Amino acid sequence: MSEELLINISPMESRVAVLDNGILGEIYIERHHKLGLVGNIYLGTVVRVLPGMQAAFVDIGQSRTAFLHVNDMQREPRPVAEKNKAAKATKHEINEDDATTNAAADSLAVTPPIVSAQSTEIVPASKTLIQHRLHESQRILVQVTKDQLGSKGARLTTNISLPSRYLVYLPSSDHIGISQRIDGEEERSRLKTELSSLMQTVNLKGGLIARTAAERVPVDKLEEDIYYLLQLWRTICARRQEINHHQSSELIYQELSLPLRSIRDLVHADTEKVIIDNTQIYEQVRYFAKEFVPFVYDRIVHYTAEQSLFDVHRVEDDLRDALKRRVDLKSGGYLIIDQTEAMTTIDVNTGSFVGGRSLEDTVYKTNLEATHAIARQLRLRNLGGIIILDFIDMLEQQHKDDVLESLQAQLTQDYAKTKITQVSELGLVEMTRKRTRESLGQQLCEPCSTCQGRGFVKTAETVCFEIFREIMRCARTYNSPKKFTVVAHAAVIDLLLTTESDTVADLEYLL
Repeated sequence: MSEELLINISPMESRVAVLDNGILGEIYIERHHKLGLVGNIYLGTVVRVLPGMQAAFVDIGQSRTAFLHVNDMQREPRPVAEKNKAAKATKHEINEDDATTNAAADSLAVTPPIVSAQSTEIVPASKTLIQHRLHESQRILVQVTKDQLGSKGARLTTNISLPSRYLVYLPSSDHIGISQRIDGEEERSRLKTELSSLMQTVNLKGGLIARTAAERVPVDKLEEDIYYLLQLWRTICARRQEINHHQSSELIYQELSLPLRSIRDLVHADTEKVIIDNTQIYEQVRYFAKEFVPFVYDRIVHYTAEQSLFDVHRVEDDLRDALKRRVDLKSGGYLIIDQTEAMTTIDVNTGSFVGGRSLEDTVYKTNLEATHAIARQLRLRNLGGIIILDFIDMLEQQHKDDVLESLQAQLTQDYAKTKITQVSELGLVEMTRKRTRESLGQQLCEPCSTCQGRGFVKTAETVCFEIFREIMRCARTYNSPKKFTVVAHAAVIDLLLTTESDTVADLEYLL
């Protein structure tokens, strides 16, 4: 499988498209005035503690307070006297490595595991009431795990994780894990052994997870990543100490921009090209790749042609299709995708496909083809949460098993975590897909005011950005005076004259 990354930069947003064999597989959009929060670390302030929900609302300086559940908190620290008593009672059961880990954790302001006075059993955070751990106005170090979705604030955790190219550092854990996508037992064992050895060599306290990209990576590259993560964590700790006396909530660490994140997280050995249409971002990405992802350095290409990069690769057309309710299959069948706040439903239909030898054979072939389309649409539209798949009813159990197996095989390419149930008696397949950011429809559209939210229309902001892209496309294509007349809805014109007036001025200067 060949893969290409297309990075399109405009004054108002950054977009990254992932092409699998020339077909759009995923799209990431980051608007410059509304950057994503996932991965950011804040020194937040507890606004309200809710014992009935075992959760708290935390102010991190955003428009909505963020949500922190007790299960997303570090293990609670023990009082010194109680820890000493527990240590004496269980001294013969605690090995030297555990003691070293706990001491180092204290030195880095990381909470060690709880040790019971009767045994060394770890006490989960969920066993401790949140009202005994947090109080209003308390300052707390948190990381965003989910962006704001609709009316819901961001989701937080106190279990900080710092990703690099090959590893993820967990300052509050002592666990060494390996990505589930790395299958070989020999390779998993090698990574675990080498990471354990490197952590002792560089005196790194905490936990590490080897990412999928770490497979068959030499030990010197892993060591470079560990040094980078260690320095990053020390910088965060120092920054926290600097601003700890401030009253307001503050950002301590901000995740990389979308173009740099895509280089860190999305490129791999099968990535043939990374094509960028902006000179400044091209230089930034090359510098970043040279330092952290050197194997892709020579594959980064600067696109300078007149025609838009996304137009050349038909990404704009695929984006428009991805907002439609109906998805046509090559055989003549089709999918109907309906997204609601509670769940997403996908209905499979034979359409004009008349099939072959029998009705069962027709249904079976349509369902098999649908599994490929469903997996692609889940990634492309970034659909998350509860998803109900309504396949066409099949009589033979072998056909049901084949369809489910095909779906699972297609989902192995998905970066998001998924979980699938068996085919129910009603022919439904229930599944979940981890949701960390808004879906494509939520990013680009809003509920229709005419039909009271039964349908969706593009937001005025999305239409503005389409107008800007069309103006730039026309200016590059036609050698005519750079004067354009825009005829649009009143809401779009108001936005162009107010919020987006700076972008209009930038376009006048550029063109």
